[in-house]
Amino acid sequence: MASECLFCRIATGEIPSARVAESARCVAFRDVSPQAPVHVLVIPKAHVSSLDDVADDSLTAELLAMARDVARAEGLVDRGYRVVINTNVEGGQTVFHLHLHVLGGRRMQWPPG
Repeated sequence: MASECLFCRIATGEIPSARVAESARCVAFRDVSPQAPVHVLVIPKAHVSSLDDVADDSLTAELLAMARDVARAEGLVDRGYRVVINTNVEGGQTVFHLHLHVLGGRRMQWPPG
């Protein structure tokens, strides 16, 4: 399954990406279909299908910390930014590898959709 997963292939470098951050367990890269002036995805390198499937809470903390660090590096902190995790079909998840969207550079609307 993981060998066919788009984000697993990005994590291993098999598919190139515009990486903006990386740690031993996570990687952040620019979304190829950005929904905001800044749109970065943060993923675990190991395959985890969704937030519901995280077995190690320290991974969740590391993903959120990387999202925060990306927002800082992208200069989003003063104006604000949004971190989104879509979970499962009705939550809007379309790639079933856990990923956080870091969105910024424009005013976000509420409710989101």
